[in-house]
Amino acid sequence: MAKITDRELLELIATQVANLTTEVKDIKNEVKDIRNKVTIIEQEHGKKLDALFDGYKQVYEKLDKIEDEVSKHEEIILRHVR
Repeated sequence: MAKITDRELLELIATQVANLTTEVKDIKNEVKDIRNKVTIIEQEHGKKLDALFDGYKQVYEKLDKIEDEVSKHEEIILRHVR
């Protein structure tokens, strides 16, 4: 088995540390990109949810108006039937 000198061991360690440093930088960049994409998705979905809730509110308000009109007509019909 070949014996590694202290210098060779230090060079090997330095190389591995440099590789790890590069990988950590790459991971940080990827996390930053993912964070930006998530922010964009949250904003887009927020707008879509707001639009859905506005639509729901409009439908609910319209339904209330229809129910009021049906109640009025129902009262008139019941008066004529009696």
